[in-house]
Amino acid sequence: MSELVLIYGATGGIGLALTERCLARGQSVMATGRDETRLGSLAGRPGVTARPVDVLGDDDVEAVAEEAAKQGNLVGLAYCVGSIDLKPLKRATGEDFLKSYRLNVVGAARAVKAAAPALAKAGGAVVLFSSVVAGQGFANHSVIAAAKGGVEALTRSLAAELAPRVRVNCIALSLTETQMAQPLLANEAMAKGIAQMHPLPRLGQPEDAAALADFLLSGDAGWMTGQIVSLDGGRSSLRTKG
Repeated sequence: MSELVLIYGATGGIGLALTERCLARGQSVMATGRDETRLGSLAGRPGVTARPVDVLGDDDVEAVAEEAAKQGNLVGLAYCVGSIDLKPLKRATGEDFLKSYRLNVVGAARAVKAAAPALAKAGGAVVLFSSVVAGQGFANHSVIAAAKGGVEALTRSLAAELAPRVRVNCIALSLTETQMAQPLLANEAMAKGIAQMHPLPRLGQPEDAAALADFLLSGDAGWMTGQIVSLDGGRSSLRTKG
């Protein structure tokens, strides 16, 4: 029986890149997403089971986890779902905060909860995604920073609760060139300016995140859990200019 990895948000840049890595490793992938057209391009590939899932839906997350458990040998779960909610506090509403929290934190918690028995049986691993803004104070980022801070706290709590059978780690990214980030990158001058803010002066690529996620899901990271791993071109910890 081949190893199975359940990837939420598999049609996005990072989720798709991770799907490719898992397939190259010889693993099977249960790929989920909301865009059924984009899922269709994955559905016919050997080793891929594609399922439309709304992580905020009433039963979708539990149903896909049950299906994954029936396939057996669920060794990994990656929650590649998120948002980039930018606005000044004076324009942010309570619903903005709640919506971001539901998508980033509650969705991740539900995904892990539903898959936890199967992951424990296989001795599997989980990867969640945070942002550099959870650890750094950025203006106009209060909505998403609050949610991603919740993801980091959730990571540590789940890692403690599910040890030793399931490992849980989190990747904290800086701005990465994905479809979700396109509104910030449509202006070439703005994109170049953001890239120059990093000690390694470029934007993140989906393959950067997928490579690290692939490692964290693999046995090579077998003594690693409860960690928030920064993947941000040095932006969270380095200042190269005075």
